Amino acid sequence: MTVTGLKRVVITGLGPVTPIGIGAQEFMEAQRAGKSGIAPITHFDAKDTASKIAGEVKVSLDAWVDPKEARKLDRVVQLALAGAELAVQDSGLSAEDIRAERERVGTLVGSGIGGMKTFEDQARVYVERGAGRISPMFIPMQIANMASGHVAMRFGAMGPSSTVVTACATGTGAIGEAARYIQLDMADVMIAGGTEASVTPMAVGGFSNMKALSTRNDDPEGASRPFAKSRDGFVLGEGSGIVVLEEYEHAKKRGAKIYAEVVGFGVSADAHHITMPAPEGAGAQLAMKMALRTAGVNPEQVGYINAHGTSTYFNDLHETQGIKHVFGDHAKKLAISSTKSMTGHLLGAAGAIEAIAVAQALSGGVLPPTINLAGDPDPELDLDYIPEGAREQQVEYALSNSFAFGGQNAALLFKKV
Repeated sequence: MTVTGLKRVVITGLGPVTPIGIGAQEFMEAQRAGKSGIAPITHFDAKDTASKIAGEVKVSLDAWVDPKEARKLDRVVQLALAGAELAVQDSGLSAEDIRAERERVGTLVGSGIGGMKTFEDQARVYVERGAGRISPMFIPMQIANMASGHVAMRFGAMGPSSTVVTACATGTGAIGEAARYIQLDMADVMIAGGTEASVTPMAVGGFSNMKALSTRNDDPEGASRPFAKSRDGFVLGEGSGIVVLEEYEHAKKRGAKIYAEVVGFGVSADAHHITMPAPEGAGAQLAMKMALRTAGVNPEQVGYINAHGTSTYFNDLHETQGIKHVFGDHAKKLAISSTKSMTGHLLGAAGAIEAIAVAQALSGGVLPPTINLAGDPDPELDLDYIPEGAREQQVEYALSNSFAFGGQNAALLFKKV
C-alpha cells in the first residue's frame, strides 16, 4: 500500500477447491470455458427442500486428508486442508521452508457457518439418544476457527493465526486481514482464505424457506444467473479458496512466481437490515471507496470488478447502483462479471475463490464471463457484465466485492505485477 513503512503483499500460491475445478489450472480453464458446476444435490435427499440443486465438490479429498483423520474433521476443515495443500504446493514453498521460518508463517482461514454437518448430526444424536451420547469431538469439529487451527498444525506454522466470520464476506475479509499482518511486519507468509461445507439439509432448507435460493431445479446449469432478468435466487455451493500471501521482497528473494499484488482493502457496514442490502448499495460503496483509498488508486484506474453478483434481485440491483456511485462515468467502461454464475455461492469461501479468479485474470489477461446472462438482460442493470464468454483483456487494477447478511461488506483491490 501507499502508506509509508507498510510492507508490500503479493499472492504466490493458489488453492481453489470448487464445484468447477480443483487446483489453479483446472479452475482457470473452467472459468474461461464458462463451465457450470451446478447440479442436483447428491450429499443428501433433497426431496423436502424447495431448492434441490447446488454446487458440490464431487472429487474425493483422500489425496489431501487421510480417511482416518477425516473421521475427526468436519468437511469444512477437510476442504480447507485440501485448498491449503494446493496453495502451498503452487507457491513453490516446501514443508521444510515453512518449518524453517515457522514463527513468520501464519494462518487466517475463515468460514461463514463452520461445521454445519457436524452440528446437524450431533443435534440428531441428542434428540434421538440423549446428551450422554453426543460425540466428545462435537465442539472441536464444529467451531469455525478449526480450519485455521488445522492448517497451522498441518504445516507447523506458528505465526499469527486467526479467523474471520462475516458470513458471505468472510473469504475476502480473511485475505484482507492476513495481508495486514504482512504489511505490519507481523509475518512474512500467510496461508489465508475461506472454506464452507453447507450443502446440508438444514442449510439448504433454511435458505430455501427464506426464499433466497433458486428453484430452477429442472435447469441446474442455468439456475445461477446474476444480473439476468429472470434470476430467481442464488445457488448454494461448497468448497474452499486458499491463497499464499507473501511479503514482496521475501517472494522476490526466492524467485517465486507472483500472480498479483494486494494493494487495497475496505470493510464497512450497511447498518440497515439483517438480509436486505442498503439502498443504492450505500455500505458497499464505502467498502469499495476504502479499498481504493488505502491503495491510493483513482476509480478510473480500475479495469475489472469481480462482483458479489449473487443472482438475487436486490443484491444485483444495489451492487450495480453502488458501482455507479463509486465509479461515476467510468462505470460504463468497467468490465464486470460474477463467477458465482458458474460456481454457485460458496458463502464464507466465495470471496476467497473470487480473489483467486481475479489474480488469474490479472496474471493471464483473460477475464471470466457471467454465464446465463446472454439473451436475458435486466433493463435495470446496464453495465458491462461480460455476458458473451471469457474476454481477453489486459487490466492493471481489479476489484473483488463481497457483501454479507448482517450488512457486512468487504472489498479487495489487486494490481497486476
